Parts: sequence; structure tokens; C-alpha cells
Amino acid sequence: MTWIQTLPLTEADEKLKNAIEAERELYPREYADPVHPDFASSIVGSHTLIPDALFHAFSTFGALMSPELPLSRAQHEMIATMVSVTNRCVY
Repeated sequence: MTWIQTLPLTEADEKLKNAIEAERELYPREYADPVHPDFASSIVGSHTLIPDALFHAFSTFGALMSPELPLSRAQHEMIATMVSVTNRCVY
């Protein structure tokens, strides 16, 4: 759960909804379904107060996860896991 104020999708304005939709389009197909159904408590949810930052931060992630890059999905997951462990992140 995030420790900052977040907006649930039910309270999102058009700018926030558009930012979420646009960044999700960049993700590989297997990432389409969120791991945490409670959006507001997710890492993406923690960026809901600043839709432009949300889009830029997570569209970068989407580009880095591109299947056209030389890393496999397993390698992506290993890197993400190690970064989370290093940062003591529970996401």
C-alpha cells in the first residue's frame, strides 16, 4: 500500500485516464492484467496526482520491456526483482 495520497480510478479525470491508457499500450501483452487489482495501492497508483509524471515514468518502463529488445521476459523479471529487493520495495 502506498503511503501518499492516491486517486482511485473511479475518481480519475480524463487527463489521468488518458495517461494510464497511453502508458499501458506500451507494455507487452502479458503485462496487460494488473497484479494488484486495487489500483490506488499500486506503484502506478502512487503517481495518480501527477498524470504527466505517471505517463513518462511508466511509458519508460513499457519501452524497456519491449519484446524487440534482446532481454527475455525472465531476465526482465530477474532485474525487476533485484531492484525491488535492493530498494526494500514491497511492490
